[in-house]
Amino acid sequence: MRIRIENCGLFDGLGHAVQPGMHVLVADGAVAEVSETAIAAGADRVIDGTGMTLMPGLIDAHVHIAAATPNLAALEAMHPTYVAHWTARNLSKMLDRGFTSVRDVGGGDAGTKFAQAEGLIRGPRVWTSGKALGQTGGHTDFRGRSRAELSDIQRRHLPSLGRIVDGVPECLRAARDELRLGADFVKIMANGGVATPTDPIDWIQFTPEEIRAIVTVAEAACTYVAAHTYTAKAIEHACVNGVRTLEHCNLIDDRVAGILKERGAFAVPTLVIYDCLDRHADAIGLGQDNRAKNRIVREAGLRSLEILQRAGVPMGYGTDLLGWMHDDQSEEFRLRGQVLPAADVLRSATSVNAALLRRPDLGHVAPGATADLILVAGDPVADIACLTGQGERIPLVIQGGQVVKDAL
Repeated sequence: MRIRIENCGLFDGLGHAVQPGMHVLVADGAVAEVSETAIAAGADRVIDGTGMTLMPGLIDAHVHIAAATPNLAALEAMHPTYVAHWTARNLSKMLDRGFTSVRDVGGGDAGTKFAQAEGLIRGPRVWTSGKALGQTGGHTDFRGRSRAELSDIQRRHLPSLGRIVDGVPECLRAARDELRLGADFVKIMANGGVATPTDPIDWIQFTPEEIRAIVTVAEAACTYVAAHTYTAKAIEHACVNGVRTLEHCNLIDDRVAGILKERGAFAVPTLVIYDCLDRHADAIGLGQDNRAKNRIVREAGLRSLEILQRAGVPMGYGTDLLGWMHDDQSEEFRLRGQVLPAADVLRSATSVNAALLRRPDLGHVAPGATADLILVAGDPVADIACLTGQGERIPLVIQGGQVVKDAL
């Protein structure tokens, strides 16, 4: 299909401003032409973009597409087919918000990725880690202090975010197994977490030998490791042992941010989840210990963005939402916009995340780029709120050159 978009503003995913009066031609699934003057080539559809901004499709690099409830311990008891249907609906709503690609960092599986690619379900392109790897008593262990059995938590098709592994041999085997099952990268839990019952925020998880073993497996498979981290100590622990993307990073400091910069690592902050957990703590039954942990990381979130920005660390856009909280996926733009220039926030969800995914054809608008595009009512650099909500101000979504949302 050939689509010509005329007289639109253009945010190309790389620059700092919206270029007015631009013309873009989409053909054969790619951006064929970008011009300051009218494009003469014929098209199956011509769209007047006056008053609107064309930009790359959004990318969320930290999602849990199959987290059908904020209660992650209860998730393990949900029926897998129910969770599969919930996941399909969740992905469809993400596409309506303008997200044409997402990276799942625990709980999603290759089956969902294949179903989306084949057109069986509607949604963003999916990259997945499969189940995240965590240690006993760590951020994939929801048994609390009263359950002993591991059998359910280790079952592959149980709808949980992770699996429990201890020691180098188990780490090697589990990383290889997730890749065998279709994971695109490997996710580990290298720090204590808010949602789990027995690991304080400052707990360091996995030994250097365990992390290096997992990194060795990933790199041998031509991919990388992502790690859940909050504290500067945990971030450094993961990064110096070979982890490529550091998730959350709320409690980072200037020194460790410099280490990330030196090693070419990515940070993926996720502020909106802590905001949601704080606002809805009663509704989801968040325990007092968990609320206290959430308060610590929430209050440090905006400051972490300033530290990472100052060090020049590339920051991807992530949200980390659970259950019905996914509806706040685009609120991350508003939160980051409190301390960062809007264009920087937009690049985090476009070209920076494309680089993180190792997909140079995504995240920008230029001839030859894959035609994942959204048309936004207004100028998101001037008013980043254009992207918030459920996509009400995003009337057109194009994915791979095909119109997948049309509210023009």
